Amino acid sequence: MDLHLHHVVIIGGGFAGLWAARALRRGPVRITLIDRTNHHLFQPLLYQVATAGLSSPDIAAPLRHILRGQANVEVRLAQVERIDPTARCVHCADGAVLDYDTLLVATGAAHAYFGHDEWAAHAPGLKTLDDALRLRRDLLLAFERAEADSDPQRREAWLSFAIVGGGPTGVELAGTLAEIARHTLKREFRHIDPAAAKVRLIEAGPRILSSFPESLSSKARAQLERLGVEVVTGTPVTQINAEGYRLGEKFIPARTVVWAAGVAASPLARSLDVPLDRAGRVLVHPDLTVPGHPEIFVAGDLAALTQNGKPLPGVAPVAKQMGAHVARTIRNRLAGKTTPPFRYRDYGNLATIGRMAAIVDLHGLKLSGALAWWFWLVAHVFFLIGFRNRLAVLLNWTWAYWTYQRGARIVVGNDAGAQSDAQNETARLPGPP
Repeated sequence: MDLHLHHVVIIGGGFAGLWAARALRRGPVRITLIDRTNHHLFQPLLYQVATAGLSSPDIAAPLRHILRGQANVEVRLAQVERIDPTARCVHCADGAVLDYDTLLVATGAAHAYFGHDEWAAHAPGLKTLDDALRLRRDLLLAFERAEADSDPQRREAWLSFAIVGGGPTGVELAGTLAEIARHTLKREFRHIDPAAAKVRLIEAGPRILSSFPESLSSKARAQLERLGVEVVTGTPVTQINAEGYRLGEKFIPARTVVWAAGVAASPLARSLDVPLDRAGRVLVHPDLTVPGHPEIFVAGDLAALTQNGKPLPGVAPVAKQMGAHVARTIRNRLAGKTTPPFRYRDYGNLATIGRMAAIVDLHGLKLSGALAWWFWLVAHVFFLIGFRNRLAVLLNWTWAYWTYQRGARIVVGNDAGAQSDAQNETARLPGPP
């Protein structure tokens, strides 16, 4: 690799970072892609790993494998601790310092507990594979603990599940968990009836899926309730501890609470010393550069940008288009050309609720039920990285559709947060363990 070429450093191998790197494959640049994990993750299907429908390799692929044919990219496994915009360099936790000519920061977002960080220990979120594997373990062990506990009150607490947050992640988790309890685990226990599990979806706002038209939001709620999910809106959770949570004035015993309510930007943004919004996202210019530093771009969930008077959502299509725009801008700059400001092309909104249940908003075309579910399935499989991933997901979903079974229901290890993918995924079976 020619070290005299324009050096582009990309922090983050998610949708924005990876799409930018791939779009620069023929550019006169050398690229260093830095990520703290070795894989690109298809986050929209992360809940399927958490609910034992898919295994980690089905929705993730090694960054080095994805970029193996792109000679102008070097992948580095490292944690970036801070950015020095004045010296144009990034400092990594292993002591390495990398200089850049152009920098793209695309480190995404983490969980936000609205000032109650102490809730994190009792209500894990879902952003990474580690999160998904921990949640899978917690969900499956809850049924095991209920089976072994003879006390009716403790058993009821083990079979009480709460998902806080009525966005797409919360809705997908609630619907899938209800299906697991009522169908997947049927006739597998001797002392409990898994179908008696209570799955509650809690949204502080007036309705779930607020980014969808109200008519589709109402249909989604009805579909969830048909699956057996109790949907609570207009009431915030005010306390979460190891024993349960407080909903309004009532404390509800529950041993499994999942957080899907809020996100906060990566703390790395603070080292840029530029204006941030309340969630910690960088207030970028329309070309996705940061104030005072045209050589620094921010994309994906870390970027705060409004379009048509509304903030752009933190979803995969926005991140992909931002990454491609940054790459186009870099190429044009090196060629002495200008690039128009970034404009997000919104093709629609999708959310799945459960088996043959979903909603689709294609700006004028609104679908719900089975047709929407098939549309959602095809769209998500199409956008997966790699043929193997698509094939594996299709096979797993075909099996699950006809049998109601989930093949990744293996619980191993003592600490879910420390388990490796190899530990968790070696014993994948086509049917129940």
